[in-house]
Amino acid sequence: MRFSAATLADRILPSGLRERVRPSLNRIDLALFSNTEHAKAGRMSIAAFLIRIVSALLALAMQILLARWMASFEYGIFVLVWTTVVIGGSIASFGFHTSVIRYVSEYRERSMLAELQGVLRTSRIFTLLVSTFLAALGIGSVWLLQSRIEAYYIVPLYLGMICLPMIALGDVLEGIARGNSWAYWALGPIYLLRPALILAFMAIAIWLGYPADAPTAMTAAILATYLTTLAQLGGVNFSLGKTMDHAAPAFRLREWIAVSLPIFLVESFFFLLTNMDVLMVGYFLEPDDVGVYFATVKTLALVHFVYFAVKAGAAQRYAQFAHTDPAQLARFARDTVTWTFWPSLALAVVVLLIGKPLLMLFGNEFAAGYPLLFAQMIGVLARASVGPAESLLTMSGNQKACARVYGVTLALNIALCIILIPKFGLWGAAIASALSMMFEAAALSWTAWKQLGVAMTIFLPATFRGKDI
Repeated sequence: MRFSAATLADRILPSGLRERVRPSLNRIDLALFSNTEHAKAGRMSIAAFLIRIVSALLALAMQILLARWMASFEYGIFVLVWTTVVIGGSIASFGFHTSVIRYVSEYRERSMLAELQGVLRTSRIFTLLVSTFLAALGIGSVWLLQSRIEAYYIVPLYLGMICLPMIALGDVLEGIARGNSWAYWALGPIYLLRPALILAFMAIAIWLGYPADAPTAMTAAILATYLTTLAQLGGVNFSLGKTMDHAAPAFRLREWIAVSLPIFLVESFFFLLTNMDVLMVGYFLEPDDVGVYFATVKTLALVHFVYFAVKAGAAQRYAQFAHTDPAQLARFARDTVTWTFWPSLALAVVVLLIGKPLLMLFGNEFAAGYPLLFAQMIGVLARASVGPAESLLTMSGNQKACARVYGVTLALNIALCIILIPKFGLWGAAIASALSMMFEAAALSWTAWKQLGVAMTIFLPATFRGKDI
C-alpha cells in the first residue's frame, strides 16, 4: 500500500484541522505519491537528496578524519591521487554510465525487452574491458614517466590504478539503477558505503600499526571500492531479476557507441572541469596546498549535492518526456531548476556562516582556505541557477551541443588556471573555477533555449518556444 499524506492526516489530526489542510495534502500526494512520471521523479529526487545529505556529511567527516590522521602533506598526496583515479574511472565507462539511463527508460517505455537485455549486458562488459585496459595503460605510463613524477606520488598512483575498473563499473551500475528509479542502489553504495568503508579500513590499518600515509589510505580505498562495487552488482542484478521479463538479448553496439561517444565527451569534460582546479593546484603547488584547497571543495559539497540530487532524479524523466511530450518536458525541466537553485542558495548562506569552523575541523592550517569559499560559492550558485541543464541536453538527443559547451568551458578553465595559479596561488584556482562555472551555466542555458526552447535559468520566466507554460 502506497503512503498517502492525506490518509495519515485522517488518522492523527482532529477533524477541523484535517479538513483545512486536506487540499494541501492532496496536492502533496499528487506531486509525490501518485504513479505519475512527475511523482516518480519527485520521489527519486527526494531519496537522492536525503542520500546526498547523509553522504555529504559522511564524506566531510571522512575527509576531516583523514586530514587529522595523515597531516596536510600526506593528505594532499592522497586527495590528488584519489581525485585523478575517480576522474579516470568515470571517464573509463565511455559514456555508457549516462547513455544507459536513457536506453533503460526508452526500452522499458517501448517494451523493447531484447534491446534492454542487450544494453544492460553490453554496458557492463564493455566498461569493464575498457577500464581494465586503461588501468594497465595508467600503470605503464607511471612506470615510464616516474623520473618526471615526484617520488611521493608514484606508489599511490600505482595503487590507485587498481581501483579504476571497479569505479567505472560502479558508475555504470549507478546509471542502470537510476534508469529504473532505484535511488538506493544508484547512490547508496558509492556515496554511503564506499566512504564509510574507506574510513573503517583506514582506522583499522592505523590501529594495526601501519603508517598514516597516502599508500595506506589508497590501500584502504582499494578494499572499499571492490567491496562496494561487488555489493552494488549483486543488488542491481537481484533487482533486475525481480522486475524484468526474460528475453534473448539483441545488440545494437554501433548505435549505442555512437550515442555514448558524445556523452563520453560531455562527461569527460564535466569531470575534468569539476576537478581541474584541484589537479592544477597539484601541478603548480605543494601537497599541503592541495590539502587546503581540497578541504574547501569538500566543504562546498554541502551545497553542491543539491544539484547532483536533482540531477539523479531527473535524468531518466528527461529521457521519457523527450520521446513523448515536449511541452511536459519543458515544464518538468523548469521545475528542476527551481528544485536546484533555492535549496542551494539557502545552504550556501549556511555554509558561508559556518565555513571557518568546519575547515578548522580538518586542522588549524586548513582555516586559510575559508576566504576562498566566497569566490567558489559564486560558481556553485551559477551552476545551480540553471539546474541539471546538461542532463536535459544529453537525455533529449542534444549531447553533441552539450559536449561543445563543456569542451570550450574546460579549455577556458585550463587557460585561467595556467594564468592565475602561478600568480595568485589558491586564490587563482578559486577565481578560475568560479569564472568557468559562470561561463558554463550561461552557455548551457543558452544552448537549452536554442535547441529546445526551454529557459533553463532561474532568472527568466518559464517559456517553451516563446509561449508561457
